[in-house]
Parts: sequence; structure tokens; C-alpha cells
Amino acid sequence: MLRRLLLISLLYSTFAVAQPSTEQAPIIDYQDRFLPQVGRNGMVVGPERLASEVGYAILQQGGNAVDAAVATGFALAVTYPRAGNLGGGGFMLIHLADENKQVFIDYREMAPGRAQRDMYLDEFGDVDRQRLYFSYLSAGVPGTVAGLLHALENYGTMSVRQVLQPAVDLALKGIPVSFALNQELNSRKERLLADPGAASTYLVEGEAPQLGVNFRQSDLGQVLKSIRDNGRSGFYEGWVAKTIAQAMAESGGIITEGDLKNYRVVERDPVRGTFRGYEVVSAPPPSSGGTHIIQMLNILEPFDLQAMGHNSAEYIHHVIEAMKIAYADRAAHMGDPDFSPVPVNQLLSKEYAAKVRGDIDPTRARAATEIQAGDFSDLESLDTTHFSVADTLGNVVSNTYTLNFSYGSHIVVPGTGVLLNNEMADFMTKPGTPNAFGLIESQANEITAGKRPLSSMSPTLVFKDGQPWLATGSPGGSLIISTVMQTILNAMAFDMNIAAAGGAARVHHQWMPDTLRIENGVSKDTVDKLKAMGHPVEENVRTLGRTQSIMIQDGWFLGASDTRRPGGWVAGAQ
Repeated sequence: MLRRLLLISLLYSTFAVAQPSTEQAPIIDYQDRFLPQVGRNGMVVGPERLASEVGYAILQQGGNAVDAAVATGFALAVTYPRAGNLGGGGFMLIHLADENKQVFIDYREMAPGRAQRDMYLDEFGDVDRQRLYFSYLSAGVPGTVAGLLHALENYGTMSVRQVLQPAVDLALKGIPVSFALNQELNSRKERLLADPGAASTYLVEGEAPQLGVNFRQSDLGQVLKSIRDNGRSGFYEGWVAKTIAQAMAESGGIITEGDLKNYRVVERDPVRGTFRGYEVVSAPPPSSGGTHIIQMLNILEPFDLQAMGHNSAEYIHHVIEAMKIAYADRAAHMGDPDFSPVPVNQLLSKEYAAKVRGDIDPTRARAATEIQAGDFSDLESLDTTHFSVADTLGNVVSNTYTLNFSYGSHIVVPGTGVLLNNEMADFMTKPGTPNAFGLIESQANEITAGKRPLSSMSPTLVFKDGQPWLATGSPGGSLIISTVMQTILNAMAFDMNIAAAGGAARVHHQWMPDTLRIENGVSKDTVDKLKAMGHPVEENVRTLGRTQSIMIQDGWFLGASDTRRPGGWVAGAQ
């Protein structure tokens, strides 16, 4: 007890010393109901404790934010198998302090060389969802290993061995089964049992390992050792690539050794926008996320949101009407820019936002069928994981990567411990047919060999006075865009700290289906008013998204792991 009191006293005195002048907002306002965790020496915020601590240990050893992010990403493949991965892909957004620039790394999965437009249609022309979601054929060529190593080689300071060894140790020595891991495996037990590789990797006599049991992944450890010792070729060539290709050939998949060897990482220009003096930098196509986050902020910018009141009926109405417009545009225009033109500049323009803003009726919800995507023909051509990292040098990383579904295709390649993604489901498989997240998409996202499927992943950075101020992102499929937008809007427009911004109740509308989803935490009076305005409300839905965020203020790192799911961690809090 005495020790606890001393720690509390020390913490209080630390804040007392660090209090800014009365002319500044305090680092922590003790009137807030949600408080971030605070640190001075860099920070890693992620969905799982052990991997976050791996990243923070790298910072403590002198690594930069990129080194820590890469170490975290590989560690999550061991400790957070539902979404951490070697067999998936994603996006990394980096702020480089020395050069004062942002780099966006696209390591999204690619369609294999033998992929065809109608490959998931049965003899009746309907989508075969078993083949699309839960077969070897559902996997795109994974990009995670190449993407993380590309970031390390070009923007990190440490060796592959240094950042990989912690993940190797976690896999071979084992990790204690946490409550979150036990629950996650139990929730997917029946599906994992359907694949011998997954069952032998994650289950013990057909059951999830018990809480506290040491959980080893020896096959995955050997793959991680191969990457540690051989870099990219340790995964995309040699015995690992041969094993993956052989399993594909024997089980109806189409990824070949050539597909793996030829996988390429692409650096792209991030999308940029402004909101009341803040600069928002986010993911460009083939992610739709950054473009539509900025588009929605542009639409909402002139409204007096504070006067409406956070999560009032009036406020939610305007946010939802902006969402409908953005998601309608997503359905019509978004795809891989390497294969078809995407009107990003038009979607991001303040002029276009002003035009569509005028269509918002402040008193009535528009039906989805009333909303049409923008016409630019005369102009220029549910599981994922996110983590955020910041170092004391000013570098910041926002990274989102995924297997698509929780546990991807639920298939583990025998002898590797590598879970396969089911990202091919993110392509448009049949015109007019919603994907697994209910999204309607255009022919710009149809299956083509070598193409990257459209994504909603939205690793995002916000800058204040030219300096990095906030890093965030979320899992959630189609929910990612609305989750990230509301989180940064809460911080920018309502001056919420990052814990409050991420913890506040959220809403979601994606144009089609025409449904307003509302989390618990919005009052019944507000819901009733929204219904009276014509919104088709779905109440008490599953939680929407899960942010992992860092805010940087006056030399302090303020971290918040969204409490909507168990197991998240802020490493570096003091």
C-alpha cells in the first residue's frame, strides 16, 4: 500500500512540475472522463501487450519509430494471430522528422497471375462464398513481409536480425495465453477445425488453449528465422515459398512461386487535406480511406459543430449525411490506381465538398437512393489491426495491416504456421453484389491479375502548426473510414483528448445498405429524434472499430488503446 501511495505521489508531483502556463491547455484535464496514458520516451500503442512492449524495447535500445513499428508488426504475427500476420498485407504511413516529409508504403496483397474476373462464380453465375472466403483460392499474394522489410531497409536504423529476433523468441519459446487470445480462438474454433493446419497450430485436442498456458508456434518460428537470416528471400523464395506454392497446387489455390518472387512494394504519395488549420495526411488509393475521410471533413468543416453539441441529433444527422455522400462516391470511383484512373483530386477538393454540402437537408435524412455519386467524366482521369508508434526524435508511424476476416481464410499452410489471407474477397466479384462488408463497388475494383483490391484501411497522421500531433487508425472493414474520421474530428473540432476522442460513442452509415448504425452510449432521445428525421436506425450494434492512437503535446506522448476489445496496450506509459 505504501509503495502504491508513493507512486501516486510521484506521478502527481511529475504533473505538477510539468504544468504549462495558464495560457495553455493542460496535458491532462481531470474533468475528462477518459484519460490517455502518458509517457516521455516514445510510445507504441497496439492491440496486444507483448508485441507493443517489443516495439517499445526497440525504442529503448536506440531504434527509431520505423524500427519499432517493424518489430511490432512481426511480433503481432505471433501474439495476435486474428489480424497480425505474415500472410496478409497493409499500409504504413511514416513521418520522417529530419526531412519533414511523409512516406506512404503500400504493401497490399495482389491478385495472383492466374486470377480471372469471374473466378468465384458458380455454374449459375452466383458468388460461391465458400470458395471466396474460406479456401486456398481466397488468398491474394501476401505483402506484409516485403512491406515491413522495405520500411526497415529504407527508413529504419537497425538490422533485420535485431528487429526479427523478438518475434522469433515469442514463437519458439511461447507466450502465455491471454484472456483475449483464448476468447478469440474460442469464437473461431469451428472454422479453424475445418483446416488441419489451423487446427494443429491453434487448438489443443480441438479446443482453444487454456488461459495462462504457454502457447508455442514452432513452425511460424522457423519461418521467422528464415526471414531473420535471409531477409525478403527468406519468405518469397526458398523453402517457405516452395511450401506455400505446393500447398496451393495441392488444394486448389493459384499462388505460385513466381507470384511470390515477383511481389512488389509501392511507395505512393499520401492524400492530404486541411480542417480548420490542421493538416490531415492519410492513405491514398488503393485505399479508399484517406480520400473519403478528408472528403467528409471538407463537407463538415463550415458547420458549427460545437454549437450543435457532440453526438446530438443535429450533429449526428450532419455527420451521417456526409458519410452517405462519401460512401456513394467510394462505390462509384475507387480502385487500384495502377489499373484505372481514380478522381482523387476532385473528391478531395473544397469546391466539390461545397457542391454536395448544399444537398444536405438539415431537417431530413435523404434516402440512399436519392444520393448519386459525383460525375467526374469531364475532369481528370471485419478484421484488421492498427498500431501507432512515435519516438523522441519526432518520427511517427501509423500502420494498418490485415488478413481481411479475423483469422483470414482460417487456413494455415502446413509446415509454416502462416495464416492465409482472404483478401480476394475485397475485389468486386459480381457487379451489383455487396462484398463481405456490405459495400457495393464498381468495375474499377474487378479482379485482374496483379491488381490490388480496394481497401478501407486508413492509417492517418494529423499535423498541428506543422508538427505531428496525432497518429491513429482502426480495424473494421467498411467501419474503418467512419471510425477514423470521427476520432480525429472529435479531437480537432471538440478539443477532446485522444482517449476521449477514441472512446466516444460512434455512428456509421455506408450509403448502402441504407442503415444508420449507432453504438451504445447515444441517448434514447437522440435516437428518437434521428428516427423522426427519417434515419433508418439500427441500435445496440456491435462496437464500431477499435483505434490505437498517440497524441503528441508539449513533448509528452499521450496514448490510448481503444477499450472496445480486450488486450490493447500502451507501451511507454510512465
